[in-house]
Formats: sequence, structure tokens, C-alpha cells
Amino acid sequence: MNTSDSAARAAFDPLTADAGAGGTDLNLDVILDVPVSLSLEVGRTRIPIRNLLQLNQGSVVELDRTAGEPLDVYVNGTLIAQGEVVVVNDRFGVRLTDVVSPAERIKRLR
Repeated sequence: MNTSDSAARAAFDPLTADAGAGGTDLNLDVILDVPVSLSLEVGRTRIPIRNLLQLNQGSVVELDRTAGEPLDVYVNGTLIAQGEVVVVNDRFGVRLTDVVSPAERIKRLR
């Protein structure tokens, strides 16, 4: 018996605008407590492994950005903003100076 003879194509209802929880109204409550990783990037560089192995305490690694340039702010690896370092109550923070629009963020995910 050939398995393709007994197999049937799965049937699904067509998707409509009201499919899912809340239809076209987004119910963000279900995701508001999901943790994400936020990271800041000061700059990047590429170095040969030979130089990497020579790094020790006190070594200086030159980055591809100049002093005063904004930091990149990433959420789960996706660029969402740029900002500058600030100090708040003896802790570092970031003041966002430029935020990527939601439409552009979605475009970058594809």
C-alpha cells in the first residue's frame, strides 16, 4: 500500500480579520510581562586571533566609533534606538536620543 494513496490534505478554516484573541484589537496584556534582553553597543572592531590572545588587564581596544557618538540600543538583537550614557543615582543609564519607528522595526525583522 502506498502511503500517498491514504493521505488526505489537511483542511483549515480561512483566516479572517476577527481571528485570534480580540480580533483587530491588540490585547497586549498577554505579552507585557515577557522579559526581553536590552543591550547597548558602544562600538565594534575586528582583530586577528593573535592580537586577541595578547589582550590582558589594561589593554586598550580601539573601536569603530568616535567619542561622543551615540550608542546603539538593541532589544533581543534588533536595533530599536540610539542614545547617550547618563549617570542616575551612581548607576549608568541611557537617554534615548533617536528611536526607530515601529514600522521600521517590523521591517527589519523580516
